[in-house]
Amino acid sequence: MIEPRVKVTTKNQFDRRPLLVFWEMTKACPLACFHCRADAQLRCGPDELSTLEGINLIDSLAALGRPRPILILTGGDCLMRDDIVDLAAYAHSQNVPVAIAPSVSPKLATSTLEALRRAGVKSASLSLDGSNALTHDAVRGIPGHFDATLRAIDELQACGFTTQINTTVMAANVREMADVASLLHERNVDVWEVFFLITTGRGSSVRATSAQENEEVCHFLVDASRYGFTVRTVEAPFFRRVALERQKNLNRELRADIDSTYGFLRARLVELLGPSSAPIRTPSAATRDGKGIIFVGANGDVYPSGFLPITLGNVRHSNLIEIYRDHELLRSIRAAHFVGPCNDCEYADLCGGSRSRAYAAHANALASDPGCVRTGDDLALAR
Repeated sequence: MIEPRVKVTTKNQFDRRPLLVFWEMTKACPLACFHCRADAQLRCGPDELSTLEGINLIDSLAALGRPRPILILTGGDCLMRDDIVDLAAYAHSQNVPVAIAPSVSPKLATSTLEALRRAGVKSASLSLDGSNALTHDAVRGIPGHFDATLRAIDELQACGFTTQINTTVMAANVREMADVASLLHERNVDVWEVFFLITTGRGSSVRATSAQENEEVCHFLVDASRYGFTVRTVEAPFFRRVALERQKNLNRELRADIDSTYGFLRARLVELLGPSSAPIRTPSAATRDGKGIIFVGANGDVYPSGFLPITLGNVRHSNLIEIYRDHELLRSIRAAHFVGPCNDCEYADLCGGSRSRAYAAHANALASDPGCVRTGDDLALAR
């Protein structure tokens, strides 16, 4: 007799408040990244939230009391906003934790970084999308940007920031992931956050990794997390399933053909850094688009995430937290009311699939995530 599968569930800690609030302060950015979600432009737009409107947004987070969400100032390039230090300082005065996600550009000056540290910002993230200049500079559209990014990592650390590196994995760079991990290990980076490409914005024409490749990259990332930095993913909540399954079988060797994506990356990681017996460092908070995460666009429009272009309201007219709590789509996402295999999976709550990828593929944010191997025949095999 086939035993009924019991869903792996988590507490509903994200029903009332998000963990992360992303504010796209501006779409302005001097880079020309070919996978850009924001479809960034060179100048700030006339409809961006004003300083006062930004203060009102911060007040809505402060009113929640402890634990307040982390406000992540992003873009475009958040440093294109002249009021970023003032807004960060105000958030700090209201006990709202702030992190920054700037671009590597001339705006990333030591004086600005030091001012942001004095304003209470402790964490900063930069993007590194390849292990060498050839790959990274091609993605970013700026010659010399790879070397500038390595210098910027050193600068952030010298200024005392907890440093996170964001890498978008796609077909063009997937086999460089072990070399990227080695670079981050050498520089004592604190967090590696790996974005799994969503075909939206400029990224619509970029070839993403397949569901099988995603699964194998996740297994590699579990291995990479044993080399001194925490590993997180964006738009790959199935990483939590992989990490949990690996934790349960910690002492069992994971077999893989050397020609497979995982086999190649694991062998390359050991070649570069040697074997590791350190604990796995992967977070377990069961967030996904609209569950623990909310995104405020430059003009105040609210989205489940920066990769899911469904407008839920606007902070100029509505309270962000009320939108987060009450919007029907977000309530369905948090309740794991999905369509198809994602709904039937025992990891529907812990994972729940990428709502952004489901929408990009099916025009339905509650559809199943085609980026997960368990949404096809593999799900039936796993029963």
